Amino acid sequence: MPPCHAPRRLYSEATMSDTDVKTSTATFDQFGLAPDILKAIQDQGYTTPTPIQAQAIPVVLTGRDVMGAAQTGTGKTASFSLPIIQRLLPGASTSASPARHPVRALILTPTRELADQVAANVRSYAVHTALRSAVVFGGVDMNAQSDELRRGVEILIATPGRLLDHVQQKTTQLGQVQMLVLDEADRMLDMGFLPDLQRILNLLPKERQTLLFSATFSPEIKKLAATYLRNPQTIEVARSNSTATNVTQLVYEVAEGDKTGAVVQLIRERGLKQVIVFCNSKIGASRLARLIEKQGIVAAAIHGDRSQSERMQALDAFKRGEIEALVATDVAARGLDIAELPAVINFDLPFNAEDYVHRIGRTGRAGASGDALSLCSPNEKKQLADIEKLIKRPLTVERLVVDTPVPHHEGGSRPRRERDGHEGRESREGRGERGGHRRSASFERPHHHRSQPVDEFFLKPYEPSPGAHNAAEDKPAANANAPQKAQSKQPLAALLGGLGSSWRNKPTSSSSS
Repeated sequence: MPPCHAPRRLYSEATMSDTDVKTSTATFDQFGLAPDILKAIQDQGYTTPTPIQAQAIPVVLTGRDVMGAAQTGTGKTASFSLPIIQRLLPGASTSASPARHPVRALILTPTRELADQVAANVRSYAVHTALRSAVVFGGVDMNAQSDELRRGVEILIATPGRLLDHVQQKTTQLGQVQMLVLDEADRMLDMGFLPDLQRILNLLPKERQTLLFSATFSPEIKKLAATYLRNPQTIEVARSNSTATNVTQLVYEVAEGDKTGAVVQLIRERGLKQVIVFCNSKIGASRLARLIEKQGIVAAAIHGDRSQSERMQALDAFKRGEIEALVATDVAARGLDIAELPAVINFDLPFNAEDYVHRIGRTGRAGASGDALSLCSPNEKKQLADIEKLIKRPLTVERLVVDTPVPHHEGGSRPRRERDGHEGRESREGRGERGGHRRSASFERPHHHRSQPVDEFFLKPYEPSPGAHNAAEDKPAANANAPQKAQSKQPLAALLGGLGSSWRNKPTSSSSS
């Protein structure tokens, strides 16, 4: 492998929270990549590396641990996949034996969609090499994945849960992994992923290279990541938690009940033929998709309750332009790459401010322009303040007058408390119902009952009929004159026919008395 030199400074240090997505003056030829890799890069139409690629690729090639942060849409996937392929090339084999193709690079992602996208990129970069790659994630049958793993792969892209399933089934071994990548590391190191992540780390060799890449890194996440990395080099091409200036961010003040009409109005006024609309809950996403589809907008919803095949079909149809509005929870906010997506709409402001950065990062990718439109109701002011604090700049807020309101809830029913799968967050409607103000308002609201004819018979007090009264008086007398039923004291054998006729002729105590 040719020696790799530290890159010269190819960019200006960002000093503002919003920074332009600038291309560097370097070329991929400078990194010492193999001709087969350079040919694949050229096939993809890439000529100049992005700043995160120019900074990260040479460092990863040296074998050092890396903690990389960059805005979404700036090419983080190529920052680790290209040097991984380069480092694994010396051991590439054309042999059909699975033993010659052990898993040597493991890439973990938090979502199925991101895993599938990273796998597609890795395949395109390694297309001219003998390296094999595979992707495994939940929601689909394991048999096809198991067959592919048994044939042997050098680069494995996986979600943690399904990877552990394959480890338990003994369809893959992780004892020869040389490189570990945690893509979207802030989510991977979230407390919900830690148990599975720790189990996987215990299966890996201690001597390995670990890479963490994400668009956002909180100070807590940096401390936590320090336990998994050895003397890592931190690479940030922009200030942490920043957004790109090529994305125009607007916030519209609108009442909660007018949000559905606002989404329809924005899509029509702006002529949007492709837009992702983000909701905080799975039930809310499904409901919104149905409501706007009734308004003539082709829409589909993707969230954790839909099967993997349904989610992939919806994404493919959206990429082909067959679906105008893709309504999604934050499961779609991580790493999805939709070419030239013109806009995203935040139907609900996220409870976690960092999710806002990931959401709007779906548009304005690779230097293109895009719009990030957010709807803010009066009870979402706190989320808006948290977002502005995170990105360190105020957002432009305008009042939106909805011309044609659309019922926010189907059938006029009030929303019930909702929770969103592995995100574990209540919907905005549920939080509002729990609050004291909403509850007091419900008691102050008058109750309207539908008037129905009432039979006066049911309003009278109970009066027993004369016949029933006489029958009640006669019954005790009749009972008194009735002979007492003799209680048989026959033994069990007599009841079963086990005694002779002499015993049966014997008078009972009641008759003798």
